[in-house]
Amino acid sequence: MRKIFSKKTVLLPLPVYIIGTYDENRKANAMNLAWGVQCGYHEVSLSIAREHKTTENILLKKAFTISLATKSTKDIADYFGIVSGNKVDKIEKSGVHIVKSENVDAPIIEEFPLTLECKVIDIQEEFGDYRVVAEIVNTLADKSVLNEKGEIDVDKLELITFDSITNSYRILGEKVGQAFKDGAKVK
Repeated sequence: MRKIFSKKTVLLPLPVYIIGTYDENRKANAMNLAWGVQCGYHEVSLSIAREHKTTENILLKKAFTISLATKSTKDIADYFGIVSGNKVDKIEKSGVHIVKSENVDAPIIEEFPLTLECKVIDIQEEFGDYRVVAEIVNTLADKSVLNEKGEIDVDKLELITFDSITNSYRILGEKVGQAFKDGAKVK
């Protein structure tokens, strides 16, 4: 027997993206965003409310960075989600270090070990929010999260996800199978 929860959305895992942008005065801002997804091999799609400083900056610059939150950056990532960039200089208050991306007009937050540099392809207003689709033009990874072959090691990253059921963060778990191979066992 199953329990009915009506419209409760349970789609996990939800990423914990930190979206980095510049405003018209080249002041950096960052926000925590869980409503995003990879929508192609080199594209991402974000759903973002119109009242955010980050939204205003994306509309202006047509560029942003995505840093993936990790176990070690959890507190900073959460801070970026509970304080408004319209009221506080989150970068200064958090004490993170910013460098300008060489590929897009957006900041890179050095404390986060994995960052995607993104150029906006399309922006649509939907249901009172904006749907932003962007091309990933470059990916930066700190050497500390690379394996012996120089590839990104997800285990070393210790990525966190947002658990919308309990409003908590969870760390991604162990590898349990091989995509595009394990299904071949089913005959």
